[in-house]
Amino acid sequence: MALNKRTIKDLLPLDGKRVLVRVDFNVPLKNSVITDDTRIRAALPTIQFILANGGSAVLMSHLGRPKGVDASLSLQPAALRLGELLGVTVKFATDCVGPAAEEPAKALKAGEVLLLENLRFHKEEEKNDPDFARQLAALGDVYVDDAFGSAHRAHASVEAAAHFLPAAAGFLMEKEINFLGGVLEAPEHPLVVILGGAKISDKLPVINNLLPLADVLIIGGGMANTFLKAEGYEMGDSLVEPDAIEKARELLACCSGKLMLPLDAVVADAFSNDANSEVVSVGNVKPGWRILDIGPHTTAHYTDALRSAKMILWNGPMGVFEFPKFAAGTTSIAKAVAASSAITVIGGGDSVAAVEQAGVADKITHISTGGGASLEFLEGKTLPGVAVLPEK
Repeated sequence: MALNKRTIKDLLPLDGKRVLVRVDFNVPLKNSVITDDTRIRAALPTIQFILANGGSAVLMSHLGRPKGVDASLSLQPAALRLGELLGVTVKFATDCVGPAAEEPAKALKAGEVLLLENLRFHKEEEKNDPDFARQLAALGDVYVDDAFGSAHRAHASVEAAAHFLPAAAGFLMEKEINFLGGVLEAPEHPLVVILGGAKISDKLPVINNLLPLADVLIIGGGMANTFLKAEGYEMGDSLVEPDAIEKARELLACCSGKLMLPLDAVVADAFSNDANSEVVSVGNVKPGWRILDIGPHTTAHYTDALRSAKMILWNGPMGVFEFPKFAAGTTSIAKAVAASSAITVIGGGDSVAAVEQAGVADKITHISTGGGASLEFLEGKTLPGVAVLPEK
């Protein structure tokens, strides 16, 4: 997929050009201090490429879900952090359209960077308003989308703006499409897919899209409970989706040879890190108790399946890993994925937090910045921010 899309290198030469870049600086803030700058760091290669090739960069992003202007969701802290990472002063515009944006953008010199204020301070952004997009496009000579995490949203800065300027993918966008697209279009075999999280309903489109491709599909997290219930096991007070039991039964009937389910579990008498807990086989969950993690036999079973993999895709934790007492299964799987010689792709969301918590993020081939975007991509959906980018 990515090989057919125009990339920033196809926009060369950039000498004297203002490059309007959609970045994803939707970073966590506490008292206006950035607590995780991963998304800012992910944009550095594209920004540095622009500056190294004689261009200037006009950056735009959203932050949070403001209802109008909200000083607590200003992007100014992101401008300061980006400046520290780049080693230059990053200019900041107090708006993303109008004179407050136009004047500093037009004054930019080669090698300079300007970050616009939060796009979502204007309701037109989320409405994909063409006039708003035209105002954004007027701030640059070419357009680059490097915000895969927003590619599933048909918003003005993501979709409409790309129609007004020569457009291309940034390096992060290209990398995301290459790795996630590689899983869907040309996977290495054996392909082992690990899916966790709370609900089957959240992951059903992904299961349907990946089952024909996968050699093994490992199920963990709360969604495994619904499969186990479909097999006839009592789940006590475990999270189960009654409306999804029949679908789970259908999947087990057609694909049981590919699906791997827990053999044992860590159960607790309350949803709390301080709860009483014990390890039981999946057939021995007592009334009033609930499954909060996979057990040691399951962990060993899943780890064995990962050893033969040539490609591993992981999306979703194996249990309630936010509670240290019930994080062992997720942490063990994270370490097993990291130890594999396979191409390893983490599909965003809680799985990213899990590999970081386990201290093995640097051993993963590709960690998606996408979250919802990566999930929709893996479902096989067309993402507006990808579709709008022209072919080479």
